Amino acid sequence: MNNSAYSYWMIWLTLFVGLLLQVMPWTASFYFLKPHWLMLILVSWIFVLPHRVGIGTAFLVGIILDLFLGTVLGVHAFIFSLIAYLVLFRFQLVRNLALWQQSFIIFGLSLIYDLLLFIFEIAIYQMITLSPLVFLSAFIDAFIWIWVFLLLQQIRQIFAID
Repeated sequence: MNNSAYSYWMIWLTLFVGLLLQVMPWTASFYFLKPHWLMLILVSWIFVLPHRVGIGTAFLVGIILDLFLGTVLGVHAFIFSLIAYLVLFRFQLVRNLALWQQSFIIFGLSLIYDLLLFIFEIAIYQMITLSPLVFLSAFIDAFIWIWVFLLLQQIRQIFAID
């Protein structure tokens, strides 16, 4: 297997691990503390390898997440595609920022993710489940971003993913 195909498999393996972490059940009292693992891993790969991981990958990962969660097909696909577009729009600028500055960008992307899910819940299910604890999840995403990014950078260096 050549290096190019091998690196694609490693990227998809990390996305699959993110998918498993995303669909892992949490208790109702701690559900709002649950990080958006798949979004963090996807955004990390888009920052580092925008020529390999882009809007199409985000759409496919979103469809797979919709299938795993049993939500309306296309909700997460749309949200991940929009987030990928926003990241790709200014990835040169964002990837040159310090990690603590990137955490603020991740905080904003996590808020966009949660608010779009809220809008889709209202439009599809006609129920309102927005809580101020949504901001806590975005803070957690921003806090763990540094470690997720550094871990994926280590994986990238060990397996020579370009």
